[in-house]
Amino acid sequence: MKSQKPTRLLCSAALFLCLTAGPMFAQTQADNSAANKNQTATAESQSSAHSDRAITRKVRQAIIADKNLSTYAHNVKIITVNGAVTLKGPVHSDEEKAKVAADAGSVVSADAITNELTVKGQ
Repeated sequence: MKSQKPTRLLCSAALFLCLTAGPMFAQTQADNSAANKNQTATAESQSSAHSDRAITRKVRQAIIADKNLSTYAHNVKIITVNGAVTLKGPVHSDEEKAKVAADAGSVVSADAITNELTVKGQ
């Protein structure tokens, strides 16, 4: 008859590790509500007016058509209210930030654009 001590020892060690290491690997929820509290334009602010939705669509198409932009830039938030466009989200560089604004400027005038893009890592 084989001894079951090694098996019991391994099971005990595994149980100990699960019980003690579990809290180290527990995920916490991200709470960025303090950072978002002062946000004025959000995706929920997007107007449902046909003209504003058309502007948003055209700005998105202009940005996506620019193949020199990163995936971050292609996915910026575009919020249009009464013809005024707000750009939000991260991009990789100041040059990319300017290029996204220029692409939006090909659809609406530059004075109708609020550029709230942030450079990732700054």
